Amino acid sequence: MTDPDPVPLSRLTTLRVGGVPVRMALPATEQELVDAALAAWASGDDWMLLGGGSNTVASDEGFDGTVIRVITRGIEVTPPAAGQDRVRLRVQAGEPWDDVVAHAVAQGWAGIEALSGIPGSTGAAPVQNIGAYGQELDSSLVAIDFLDYETGARRRLEAAELELGYRTSALKQGLRGIVLAVELDLHDTTAEASVLGSALSAPVAYGQLAGALGVQLGDRVSLATLRDTVLALRASKGMVLDESDHDTWSAGSFFTNPIVTEAFGRTLPGDAPRWPIGPPDELPDRVIPLTDYAGVGPIPGAGATVRLVKLSAAWLIEHAGISRGFRLPGSRAAVSSKHTLALTNTGGATADEIAQLARYVQGRVQAEFGVILQPEPVLVGLHL
Repeated sequence: MTDPDPVPLSRLTTLRVGGVPVRMALPATEQELVDAALAAWASGDDWMLLGGGSNTVASDEGFDGTVIRVITRGIEVTPPAAGQDRVRLRVQAGEPWDDVVAHAVAQGWAGIEALSGIPGSTGAAPVQNIGAYGQELDSSLVAIDFLDYETGARRRLEAAELELGYRTSALKQGLRGIVLAVELDLHDTTAEASVLGSALSAPVAYGQLAGALGVQLGDRVSLATLRDTVLALRASKGMVLDESDHDTWSAGSFFTNPIVTEAFGRTLPGDAPRWPIGPPDELPDRVIPLTDYAGVGPIPGAGATVRLVKLSAAWLIEHAGISRGFRLPGSRAAVSSKHTLALTNTGGATADEIAQLARYVQGRVQAEFGVILQPEPVLVGLHL
């Protein structure tokens, strides 16, 4: 189905910026999604996918092509075999992600409960390898059903083929196509719940969440309690959508936590948070801080074992002198008053104002610490 009168993307994105596209397709079934994509690809015009709009920052100039707004729905369940405690879900790409989590929690299925409150559609979840409070999608993702842009063919891609990493995947790094459905493997706790009295979560794996729950890392708690606690934590940071709260008019965390060499991490102030993430065989160019290798020429030690650490983007922003609520003079874009990682629309902000603020934050952090923060949302018609 094609919308004869497309609405501005500002009405379909959580940052509430973006102009009117030339065309908008509204596929409500999986086959309609396939047909809409093939038609858009055959036309040779530009195209883009739009799910929940929570990870998209679009230009106010509009989009000179087709926006495929994915509104497919459906959750198919393969119940566990006798004696098994695993359940498989096949979820349509257009299902709102938090609805899937809520459904799983209500059914007593554990494995994605810490991902409560993350806005956006299920089809977008593997693109970013969404994660929060000690859980990431890759711990429960089995496979995706994928429509390949290069061949026009549908195929199943196992999770191992997606090269899932911290807020990234092959889908984000050049594999073009459309996620049609997502397959998840969850722990069915209903049998143990009949003995213990309640369905229990996966082991709590994040310190802040454990503290809010009053438990130790590795403990298990009621699924419903964990979900409620995560939602409360996210709301305290303006990360749960609320029409009346402009702090939630955002794309969530605007910058990813930088990944740098351990050697570079040691050059930062002693109180700068850093977490070891293991030794890959090589360093991607995009995570090389300027003051480490200047971002040019051969990478020293490339192909050898190099230990990396993850930094806190929020700490870097705050210690570069940018406080919560900061805005540039005359701008309607602001840093969230609850969380420095979120850039918000205080009402009537333009995409250019959001981009200008993002560039300013990047510049301050680079000047202070030599780290170039990378944006997490997809930028459409904009550059930082």
